[in-house]
Amino acid sequence: MKFNVLTLFPEMFTPMTTSILGRAANRGLLEFNFVNIRDYSRDPHNRADDYSFGGGPGMVMMAEPIFGAMEAVDAGTKKVIYMSPRGKIISREILESLSEELELVILCGHYEGVDQRVLDYWNAEELSIGDYIVTGGELPAMVLMDSLSRLIPGVLASEEGAMGESVYSGLMEYPQYTRPRSFRGLEVPEILLSGDHRKIDLWRFEEALRLTAERRPELFEDFVKKHGELPKDEQKVMEKVLGML
Repeated sequence: MKFNVLTLFPEMFTPMTTSILGRAANRGLLEFNFVNIRDYSRDPHNRADDYSFGGGPGMVMMAEPIFGAMEAVDAGTKKVIYMSPRGKIISREILESLSEELELVILCGHYEGVDQRVLDYWNAEELSIGDYIVTGGELPAMVLMDSLSRLIPGVLASEEGAMGESVYSGLMEYPQYTRPRSFRGLEVPEILLSGDHRKIDLWRFEEALRLTAERRPELFEDFVKKHGELPKDEQKVMEKVLGML
């Protein structure tokens, strides 16, 4: 997948070229194209914002430089995303749909947002990372690209790594432990050292159920509804956790 990111601050995207995503880019699985919107400004000082018609606080990103950046990446033939607090909150379903695209254009707003004509003309889909406000669209864009990249085949070591985690499985992730076995009086649960993989799987299932019930009850309810018929041992674990509620 290729990500074309239109931004006033391309230097903010260094994290996208490191770690797992950086290695995936080196292998040709991902491509990042960070476009500086100011490069398409006709202002002598490369201004890309102006006051809002009708008044009000703050500045608005101008249509002209954004149009120039859009045209430079041939946005008319691609899916355009605008990171916006008024957009749909990113979900598993949205990510799975976007993962079928070969190329995306992601517009990062700043200040009080962008000229509405940009969104209308380029048929931009507005997406949000939650019901809160951050300084600009750069951090939300990174969240979108990171979470989306994990669904691209080959980016992670295995597909199970992407879809088996946390909310993708329908449950929160169970606790994880590593060496040393004892650390400052804190012990690794004995069952994880037993070598009995069936018991370990059931313990992890119980912990995932318990954590989900405590922290994301809506996810837990959905899981119970969707998994009315579980194997005998898993059903006993489910009943145990339900009895604790």
